[in-house]
Amino acid sequence: MTALVLVFGMSSVVQGFVVPTSSMESTVMTGDHMFVDRVSYSPPGAVSSRLLPYTEVKRGDIIVFRFPPDIKQSYVKRVMGLPGDHIRIADKVVYLNGHKLASEPYTQHIFPGFEPYRDTFPSAPMGVQPEYAERVAEMLTHVENGELVVPEGKYFAMGDNRDNSSDSRYWGWVPRENIYGKPFIIWWSYDAPTAELLDYSTEHFTDLALHFFSKTRWDRSLKLVRGVEIK
Repeated sequence: MTALVLVFGMSSVVQGFVVPTSSMESTVMTGDHMFVDRVSYSPPGAVSSRLLPYTEVKRGDIIVFRFPPDIKQSYVKRVMGLPGDHIRIADKVVYLNGHKLASEPYTQHIFPGFEPYRDTFPSAPMGVQPEYAERVAEMLTHVENGELVVPEGKYFAMGDNRDNSSDSRYWGWVPRENIYGKPFIIWWSYDAPTAELLDYSTEHFTDLALHFFSKTRWDRSLKLVRGVEIK
């Protein structure tokens, strides 16, 4: 009984999460195994608010959330827009509340080419999967003077790997209730393909047995994960 209480308590405070895709590289990598703080964004109670480190979701935070089109999946992205923010992208450069973000050291652009919707946003949607089209269409009803205005209770999230990220541009807002934590440390990182990280198969365990030492990214072990303040 004590063990069950301990396990439940720990899962309510800290949760393991494996990064299955490259959308946040090189901030976090495919195969990073992280611990997620589930306390900070929880609704504070009258007593617990005085004892625990609750915080509001801030622009620049790295968040883990239930994927809005399928809440059985969890995604990790960076918060780029808070409720009330005005956002647009011009030639891959983000403009926030009327000013250009001069430096985004956490991002990378891996494709030299230009894609109108991805790199000049908001615009006529291209490359949006049909099952997400309605969500994106609703999001784009919040465009004023060429800028996307984030509504109350919603957040605009993007991957740091800007040219190769399925993010709010392609499936819409992140509701506040979907955000349940933020990663704070990478405890282990292993170089494995997405398919093996999503479904631990016999092939994956064989790969681990044969290549654990050579494919472990030792330099990422115990690396802290921190957001960056965006103004």
